[in-house]
Amino acid sequence: MQFQPGIVRGRHVIKVNDAAAYQTVLGLGSSLEQSTCYNVSLLPESGRERVIESLVHPERGIGMNLMRLCIGTSDFAPGPFYTYNDLPAGQEDPRLEHFSIERDREYVLPVIKAAQRINPQLRFFASPWTPPPWMKTNGRYGGGRLRRECYPYFAEYLVRFIEAYRREGIEIHALTVQNEPEFGPEPYPSCLWTATEQRDFIRDHLGPLFRARGITTAIWVFDHNFNHPGFPATILRDPQAARFVDGSAFHLYEGRPEAMSRLHREFPDKPIYFTEGSVYGAQGAAEIISYFRNWARSYNAWVTMIDHQGKPNVSGFHDCDPTIIVLHRDTLATEYRADYYLYGQFMKFIQRGARRIAATAPRGGPANVAFQNPDGSLVLVAANPQGKPAALAIAWRGQTVSTVLGAKSVATLRWSPQ
Repeated sequence: MQFQPGIVRGRHVIKVNDAAAYQTVLGLGSSLEQSTCYNVSLLPESGRERVIESLVHPERGIGMNLMRLCIGTSDFAPGPFYTYNDLPAGQEDPRLEHFSIERDREYVLPVIKAAQRINPQLRFFASPWTPPPWMKTNGRYGGGRLRRECYPYFAEYLVRFIEAYRREGIEIHALTVQNEPEFGPEPYPSCLWTATEQRDFIRDHLGPLFRARGITTAIWVFDHNFNHPGFPATILRDPQAARFVDGSAFHLYEGRPEAMSRLHREFPDKPIYFTEGSVYGAQGAAEIISYFRNWARSYNAWVTMIDHQGKPNVSGFHDCDPTIIVLHRDTLATEYRADYYLYGQFMKFIQRGARRIAATAPRGGPANVAFQNPDGSLVLVAANPQGKPAALAIAWRGQTVSTVLGAKSVATLRWSPQ
């Protein structure tokens, strides 16, 4: 399709204006949590390379360029749960003399390094599901809170992780203090935080320690659902804490993405990131579109490769819908789900550093979002979750292009302003 001179009329015309620009994109991707890395490691070497390439290679794959890592165990893991400073019950290690990332060497680090080799532009952010149990009020992986007297020890723990991964050649672009700080059931690995606790931890411990040790890793706060933007707002309203905070991170499981816009209006200089939540089908594409329209600078799915039984998932707390790639354990065959191609509609075409540009959202028309890439190209992703075809008409710089978007389908249009 090519733009033609002229004006197209109708109530569903999407008007694109590349003179009006908003947030820039940090990246799009998924997670390299323990379950994904374990399943990838089961494949023969050629199969491992092929799967990783299909995910992160810009041309031969769908071009994922931002991946989430876990600081110690997550709930999706073959088990048993672990942190980098586990001790027998009743023992403590304030100097972190027993800190070690050795458990990650079995299958996590090899997969991360293979992904780096295939796409050297890959960036990583990381999240802990739990501090070491000895630092917590209940002494267990699940539930509990970080003991106040252990705030400096946990700050050191996070710095040790960054430094250890750097020695492995893996730079951590950003970290969140806690995955889902308001969710703490057992046996799910977790730790409860209030907004004021996270504020104090960043302001009085983690931020100053980063500065003292020359750590440039960005700090993202919250890392939980749309339904509580007051949590990151509490931290950002404290000037001493906010100076150490790059931005806020959100998940999709409760609330509406418009919460990100509310937070942006109060703190326009603090970026917003979407860090966890898988979506499915054309409705899922419309949801991703809504995240970017509400100021997210990133999108990350959760759990990239699971087996045909939803394993490994040692906690059993969350069932896992079929993910991007499914491993059939009996044959080691890999099945690429439709969502792999759905994510490719975004990830393969929206470059790091792309800036979201203005595009109207006519009522009743396809959901859409538009970007201008660093190379100058323009991209518009449109989604039609309805059960019937929808007209797709775009007006830009006095030119128009029209087509039909099939029922329950997604389309990506790319063009050059020259």
